[in-house]
Amino acid sequence: MHTDEGPRLLHWRAAGVSLVLDRTGDLLPRVLHWGADLGAGADPAALALAAVPQQVANNIDAVVPVSVLPEHAAGWVGTPGLTGHRDGAAFSTAFTVVSATETPDRRLTVDARDRAAALSLRLELEMTDSGLVRQRATLTNEDATSTYTLDGLLLTWPVPSEATEVLDFTGRHKRERIPQRQPFTVGTRLRENRRGRTGADASIVLAAGAAGFGFGGGEVWGIHVAWSGNHRTLAERTPTGVSLLGGGELLLAGEVRLAPGDSYRTPWLYGSYGNGLDELSARFHRHLRARPGHPRSPRPVVINTWEAVYFDHDLTRLTALADAAAQAGVERFVLDDGWFRGRRDDRAGLGDWYADETVWPDGLHPLVGHVRGLGMDFGLWVEPEMVNLDSDLARAHPEWIMATGGRMPPEARHQQVLDLGHEQAYAYLRDRLDAALSEYDIAYLKWDHNRDLIDAGHSPGGEAGVHRQTRQLYRLLDELRARHPGVEIESCSSGGSRVDLGILERTDRVWASDCNDALERQAIQRWTGTLLPPELVGAHVGPTVAHTTRRTHTLDFRAGTALFGHFGIEWDLTVATEDDRRRLAEWIALYKRLRGLLHTGTVVRGDHPDPSLWVHGVVAADRSEAVYALVSMATPVWSPPGRVRLPGLDPDAGYLVTPLPPGDDMKGPSRHQLRWWSAGLRLSGRVLATAGLQAPVLYPERLVLIRATMDSGRELAAIPGRMEV
Repeated sequence: MHTDEGPRLLHWRAAGVSLVLDRTGDLLPRVLHWGADLGAGADPAALALAAVPQQVANNIDAVVPVSVLPEHAAGWVGTPGLTGHRDGAAFSTAFTVVSATETPDRRLTVDARDRAAALSLRLELEMTDSGLVRQRATLTNEDATSTYTLDGLLLTWPVPSEATEVLDFTGRHKRERIPQRQPFTVGTRLRENRRGRTGADASIVLAAGAAGFGFGGGEVWGIHVAWSGNHRTLAERTPTGVSLLGGGELLLAGEVRLAPGDSYRTPWLYGSYGNGLDELSARFHRHLRARPGHPRSPRPVVINTWEAVYFDHDLTRLTALADAAAQAGVERFVLDDGWFRGRRDDRAGLGDWYADETVWPDGLHPLVGHVRGLGMDFGLWVEPEMVNLDSDLARAHPEWIMATGGRMPPEARHQQVLDLGHEQAYAYLRDRLDAALSEYDIAYLKWDHNRDLIDAGHSPGGEAGVHRQTRQLYRLLDELRARHPGVEIESCSSGGSRVDLGILERTDRVWASDCNDALERQAIQRWTGTLLPPELVGAHVGPTVAHTTRRTHTLDFRAGTALFGHFGIEWDLTVATEDDRRRLAEWIALYKRLRGLLHTGTVVRGDHPDPSLWVHGVVAADRSEAVYALVSMATPVWSPPGRVRLPGLDPDAGYLVTPLPPGDDMKGPSRHQLRWWSAGLRLSGRVLATAGLQAPVLYPERLVLIRATMDSGRELAAIPGRMEV
């Protein structure tokens, strides 16, 4: 452990990444290098000297130090890291480091103070074993008599001038995480989220990289704000060439006012570097998988009842659905919206978390018992943070509804938001959920959140309440997890509107989208994978005709899409044909055999020149095997489609490449067989990644699966630790 007497130039290395920090003098830490590994022999002092720019005209008379918390007082004229005031004063800070502690596991804690502003600051910086970097800050009001109003606290990671393009994401309900690119020019690319939740249009990862960077190549740097409420991210480049990626919580006016002795702590701001987006993503995936609480048991096959029965809850119908699901190989049965008091449609009942006596005269016990008797887990849908005005709860406690200015916010889905800032409201929710989890044998909660927080004030004063609401949500989840440690929780929010590493500290997967259209899901899951590994992303097989788009897709396309996530079903199997049930059972059996690979391996995505043909897959950690999907997203630019490259394999090993049933149906517009398809072929990992192999001609919105196994004469199922029996 090092204190202030320890090294002032720190060089951390992990998994091919270097982070060099400069904490010379009494200034806040500056990043000299974040990117590719510089090697054990790199001299941080020489690097620091090499990085000093010349003075230029019409600037201040010293080199402007740009710390991880940029300060106006130091000469920085870009976006300041800290904004706030004390009745108009203390608007600009100049922090001086008073102590610092470094630990051998690549952690640095810096304490600093601005005596004039009467503020203290603690910075925590870390590098994980996967090569991720992250930081957060805690600000404390040290004045004994006055309040400090905090407007924002933004942390940053610098990127080099080679980063000339910016990639982030937009989206909407049922079409989340849509990529958008633009040049990284001088100025500020600012994304602000004011929805009170992460948002379907959240950037999720803001990346900057070399021109044309793709999945497999091109240096790229990305950040993520691990927060489930309002937040902002920015990419900023100054005329002096300084380039930053920054992020933090977005605070509404007056939302955080620090009384004497009070503190505010930011969410973690993560940073990931890679040679290509796949490497950037793999660092997030490895970090998440290394967490003590990461789900490690095989991810069970799920059936969710929503698109099967909607609000039409009937014990006979639901037990028949459970029977059909168990016969197909389902392992978890989730009862969705409609089970609680007064909930016959979406206009009433939210907040009254009791089994509806008119539908469930014996409670949920008959259904739970039937499901458990079939060998399946039982799961239950809840939406705790919401309330219908037509509910016993709203009639009894209208003061528990988030509102400001004496007016009710506009309704969304006929609901309002329950203000968890009221301790009585918080206690009510905690106790009702605890009661349900205690009464029934529930293994899983689908935790929904179906509207944005608009005009989200805390009564009776009407002050902004999103920050407090988010903290209280985390507290509620933490308390329920402590009381019921065996229960898994899914983060669902109008589908994929609460996908972030803050919520995933407390949940076991996310619902990527309310859209189960397999074509839309290919894109949604592709880009959700920038942050999350497959086992954390719910992916379900919908009905033949998609509920949200009315598209019709083959079962193989729907199931092959869901395979590369936490596999489930959103379909009334009681009306499915016998052929469809049989085929679905084959896909479920494949998922069970492959999930040991899919949920531990490295995700790869191909950069194919034809935008209609997507290539993606998962390669085992030891590269002994891999599974790839070749997906025809649209009518191809050319036909036949040419060769596809299979990334991620050991270049010096030989592989047997074969079609993978049941995803081997390559029926397409050509009447001729692809020559290598029936018998497979043997090629090295280097050849497969460099020259590739001919892809089959497919109709649009079809896919095939291929597998690659090290050519050792063993079948895939015989490779230890990969395939489940």
